[in-house]
Amino acid sequence: MTEIFGDFIDEFTPEQDSLELTFSPSSQPIQQRWRNNRLSAYFMADYFSNFLPVAEEDTNRDKRVKQSRGAVSYIANELLENAMKFHDNQSSYKVKFGLHFLETSDVTAVILTTNIVNREMADRFKIFIKELLSSDPNELYIQQIEKSAESEDGSSGLGLLTMINDYEAKIGWKFEAVPDKIDAMAVTTVVQIAV
Repeated sequence: MTEIFGDFIDEFTPEQDSLELTFSPSSQPIQQRWRNNRLSAYFMADYFSNFLPVAEEDTNRDKRVKQSRGAVSYIANELLENAMKFHDNQSSYKVKFGLHFLETSDVTAVILTTNIVNREMADRFKIFIKELLSSDPNELYIQQIEKSAESEDGSSGLGLLTMINDYEAKIGWKFEAVPDKIDAMAVTTVVQIAV
C-alpha cells in the first residue's frame, strides 16, 4: 500500500538536469557519517548553484547564489541526516539522495531522500506529518522545541519545521511497502524551494 502526504512530486521531466546519490548507511557508524552528510549537502548546493539563471552582470548575483546555496545545503543536510538516522540498518536497501529542478516562474530546487524505516517508526512519523499539515507551523515549532527538551529519541521534527518557516518550503512524503520486508516501509521525503 502506498500513502502520499503533502506536496509530493513523483515524476520529474526527463530533460531537466538532476543529481542522485546513494549511500550504504550501515557501512560506517552514524557518528562517522555526519561529516560525509554535510559534505554531500554542500556538494548538492554547489551543483545546484551552477544552474541558477543569473546573469554575470546582475548586481545581486553573488547574494542570490549565496542565499540559494545556503538554503539548498541546509535542507539537503537535514534530509540526509534524518534519512541516515532513521534508516533501518537491518535492511540491505541504500539511502537515496537527490536533487531535481522544476522550472516555473522561478527556479525550484527539489531535494529528496528515500530510506527504509520499520513500520512502528513509519506510523509515528505519519502521525507527526498529519499534525504538521493541519497545524500552524510557527506554533508547532514552539511546541516541538518544548517536546524535544523533554524527549531523548531525536525525532523532534524541528528541521522540517525550519524548512517551512524559514525557507517557505513545500514538503511531501510517500510511504511504500518494501517488497521483501513485511515489517518495513520505504519513506521518500520531497522538499521544494523556490530560489
